[in-house]
Amino acid sequence: MEPASNELTTPTQDIHEAAQRDLPTMLSPERIHWGEDIRRANGSDETEDLVFVPDVVVEPESTSEVSSLLAWAHQHGVPVTAAGARTGLSGGALPVQGGIALSLRRMNRIVAIDTVNHQAVVEPGVITEELSNAAAEHGLMYAVDPASRGTCTIGGNIAENSGGPRAVKYGVTKDWVLNLEVVLADGTVMETGANTLKNSTGYNLTQLMVGSEGTLGIVTRATLKLLPLPRHQALMLVPFISAESACAAVAAIFQAGAMPSALEFMERDAIELAQHFTGVHEPVLGPDDAAHLLIEVDGFAPEDLMPQCERILPVLEEHGAGEVLFAESAAEKDALWFLRRRVGEAVKAASTYKEEDTVVPRGELPALLRKVKALGCEHGFRSVCYGHAGDGNLHVNILRDDLDDATWNHTLSVAIRELFGEVVGLGGTLSGEHGIGYVQKNYMDLACSPAQLAVMRGIKNVLDPKGILNPGKVFPDR
Repeated sequence: MEPASNELTTPTQDIHEAAQRDLPTMLSPERIHWGEDIRRANGSDETEDLVFVPDVVVEPESTSEVSSLLAWAHQHGVPVTAAGARTGLSGGALPVQGGIALSLRRMNRIVAIDTVNHQAVVEPGVITEELSNAAAEHGLMYAVDPASRGTCTIGGNIAENSGGPRAVKYGVTKDWVLNLEVVLADGTVMETGANTLKNSTGYNLTQLMVGSEGTLGIVTRATLKLLPLPRHQALMLVPFISAESACAAVAAIFQAGAMPSALEFMERDAIELAQHFTGVHEPVLGPDDAAHLLIEVDGFAPEDLMPQCERILPVLEEHGAGEVLFAESAAEKDALWFLRRRVGEAVKAASTYKEEDTVVPRGELPALLRKVKALGCEHGFRSVCYGHAGDGNLHVNILRDDLDDATWNHTLSVAIRELFGEVVGLGGTLSGEHGIGYVQKNYMDLACSPAQLAVMRGIKNVLDPKGILNPGKVFPDR
């Protein structure tokens, strides 16, 4: 099959005939799609406006079907790009070389919730929020909660090592994965570890697979860790007349001994775009409010909350915070979180944009924000910044607005490279939770040494010697 572009591809005749002959022997014909509409629908995710149309879309329902498909693809040298809900922001699910788009949406069972050992066994197509809700019914917590948690899947979270607001206290996906069932490029099925909290038996293949973006294997089942569910939260919305002061307050909160369950940063433009997009105009922004922190603490009893808030409030005052809004009711808390979780969609609705998932040590957030704004002034672009400030993760959204094609497609890459250079110089890296995928791969040389890249390529070559698994991702173009 020929490399894909933004247009429909035409597979070589012999492979096309072999696929039409062989694929129906592996899964039922109604789960094999050659039509243009469904192919095009599976050619994009939430990354900018990119579209790469696959040659065929398949929807397996079992590990054995995935194994058969990969064995066939390996034999014929056909690219395979796995996808879940296609909510990614780095182009990780784009079938950039055509071939097979392998949709895992039908593999969506919660196989078991083990209340004795605090574990869940799930298939990759399970919606993240559905797992969280199912665990909560047993008094347990699965805390990974990306903004798209109502649509994104566990398999996609594992592929990108997703995080979310509560990663600051509870960690990202890798911290919740105990064991994986994985299908390798040649169709071999293996488990990566054991369903135990500790495992020092050989190399950590589980963590190797988490965050590998479908380039090393296809996850078909995951054993995940659960924790007792803290049922009580307090939520504060804190205004600042200076965005840099808001960022500076973040590290100071932790220096004071506080451990919020979430600590989010939103500059004024982010909140205004979300309010316009959702039609929700509370809270009313003060005329001088430049940015807000959204701070959550949690506990197992109501009396656990106020001591945590009392530790945080003096720090906010020292950094020039305005009047703190406490969300009293569940409805008020839900409204604030609703607004925060819709910021990404609001930005996309406002303009074509590029999102950079920068992450630095949290004490360097003010310096990062200054650099973003300076680059905007120098290169003439508007940025909207928000993110998981508690773990130093700032989402930098560069809006196209009225930028011309040359600036958008070429000149802007110079600014982005300079931004990433600053990020690395501050002790950070290119992505905190969105992955490298397709759109960030050519910046990898800034964050990874030649030796690191050589080791990564070596691992890829061993596990996928024909390079069929999600080709065109992670590694920079030579």
